Amino acid sequence: MEIWPAIDLRGGKCVRLQQGDYDRETVFSEDPVAIARRWADLGASHLHLVDLDGARDGQPRNLSVIASILKTVNLSCELGGGIRNEQTIRELLDLGLCRLVIGTLAIRQPDWFRSMCRQFPQRLVLGIDARDGKVATHGWIQTSNMAATELARQFSNEPIAAIIYTDIATDGMLAGPNVVAMNEMQAAVHLPVVASGGVTTTEDVSRLASAALSGCIIGRALYEGTITLSDALAAAGPP
Repeated sequence: MEIWPAIDLRGGKCVRLQQGDYDRETVFSEDPVAIARRWADLGASHLHLVDLDGARDGQPRNLSVIASILKTVNLSCELGGGIRNEQTIRELLDLGLCRLVIGTLAIRQPDWFRSMCRQFPQRLVLGIDARDGKVATHGWIQTSNMAATELARQFSNEPIAAIIYTDIATDGMLAGPNVVAMNEMQAAVHLPVVASGGVTTTEDVSRLASAALSGCIIGRALYEGTITLSDALAAAGPP
């Protein structure tokens, strides 16, 4: 199982939010590039980048920092947040990102998302963020009436690189992941599912690996030291 250390960007800084709440922010570093270098030095092969400003505003806002990270580390980096049109997809892939996470627009314009998946096969990730099993959009500000598994099934036959499934209730809370929800999502589709939200201990990582998830994203727990990257990589086993 792959381990994706998270770097959430807001105002050019590395931050974490609790349950997606922009008013519950912790700044972990003024230098996200140094954080990326740290994870690379500690053995990371992947980085999960989130442009929180972009998620809320509808277009990427931290491009200079993202470009600096890509120039500094030789890792597989993905980005989510504010990716809402084909031009942005092209520009970000040209920047050197390995794949892009799209959530809000997949719900609002499913035909557009399908066409983008076919135009950029295995380069787009469907980001599904859920609150109580229902899809949340626009940087987690709005919650829809659509079940997360229903959304996943709509795109299960498209050439998508993966699904990132985030349980908002556990995200940033250091209380463990919602393994039941992750199991339900993995059972709903034949696509790689990456778990996000609440991963705190090596036991959490092992449980997700045992549930056959393709990867997990770890954020706050790495920054607060409740789990080390080396221990997470060991618990994940071979990718």
